[in-house]
This record gives sequence, C-alpha cells and structure tokens, in this order.
Amino acid sequence: MNLLLMGLPGAGKGTQAERIVNDFKVVHISTGDMFREAMAEKTEIGMKAKSFMDNGELVPDEVTSAIVKERLAKEDVKKSGYMLDGFPRTIAQAESLDEISSDLNQPIDGVIYIDVPSEKLVERLSGRFICKNCGATYHKIFNQPKVEGTCDICGGHEFYQRDDDKPETVKNRLDVNIKMNTPLIDFYEKKNLLHKINGDKDIEEVYEDVKKVIKGL
Repeated sequence: MNLLLMGLPGAGKGTQAERIVNDFKVVHISTGDMFREAMAEKTEIGMKAKSFMDNGELVPDEVTSAIVKERLAKEDVKKSGYMLDGFPRTIAQAESLDEISSDLNQPIDGVIYIDVPSEKLVERLSGRFICKNCGATYHKIFNQPKVEGTCDICGGHEFYQRDDDKPETVKNRLDVNIKMNTPLIDFYEKKNLLHKINGDKDIEEVYEDVKKVIKGL
C-alpha cells in the first residue's frame, strides 16, 4: 500500500504517522530522512543536494524528485509500500511523483489529509509557554502547571513564550502552509485520491477514521 500523509503544522500528522506505520507496516518516508540518507550514503544525487544546502540554497525540484525516486526504488519500499510525508509540496513535485510512481509501478493508493480549522491550530501551536528558571514546557490547553502560575518542577513563577510560538508568528506560518497545500488538495481531489479526516477530535478517534480509510483502499 502506498500513501501520502498531509496536514498543516499542529494537525497531529506525526502522531498518526506513528500509528499507521505500527499497524500497517509501511515504510515511513519524510523528506528530511530521504535527504539525510542520500547524503550519508554519498549517492551522486545526495551529494548534489548537499551542495545546494551547503550554500544555503533551496534544493531544486528535479533534485528532490530524483532523491524520492532513488528512495522509492529500494527493496524495503518494494516489499512493504510507502507513506510519504512532506513530499510533494508543489504541483510540479506532485506531477513528478506521478511519473516516478508510474515508472516504478508503485501508484499512490490514497492521500490522507488531516483537516483541522486554522484557528484551532493557532490555539494548539501558540499555547506553549516555558518556565524561565528550569525550561520546563507547559501548554495553556493540554498541559497546565498543577498550581496556576507555579512550575511543577522547580516552583518558579516566571514564564515566557518563544517568538515562534506567539500567535501572530504561528498564524503567518499557517497562512504560508495553507497557500502551499490548497493547490495540492485540489490536485488529489480531482484524481479521487483525497480522503479528508476531521483532525479536530481526540487522537484515538482521529486514528479510527484514518484506519477506516486505509482498510477501504
């Protein structure tokens, strides 16, 4: 079985990915892992990607696609199937993936999109705050200190929020991702491959819905 897993930051993609891999035994392939492997193995295409990264440049689509093809051609993927995470990010990459999966005779069976309203994601992602004294991490919704205003670990009373966790920063990051994801959602919807899952529920409920989709593929 070959899957794509999509969702905005904070939608719970990582949590669902772990469960999918555990139950369905597909090979979880993230873009970062692919690049690291290709560079560690010093493949020709891996070294090409490294040269761009070392210069602080974005790796071009054709190099990224070549790394994806190299990874999908490996024996573990042929045997167990794959779940791609973080690729494709653009329509050009999606079209390239169509060609790759066709060349390797590994067509995509389904695209799972974990859908959470952006205002809920801002709430999730901007709720983190940190104890100034010991660095313990809390969350306004999911993980409050046992005594309000007092760190569980060191008893400190001063907390701060990282700049990248502030609501306005989080909202900007989500806006960029929405702009990037929307054409891809349309692309896979037109191919009748897209399965939207309501991610604004308990983790286990979300996974039950994910499992239903995968078993129906």
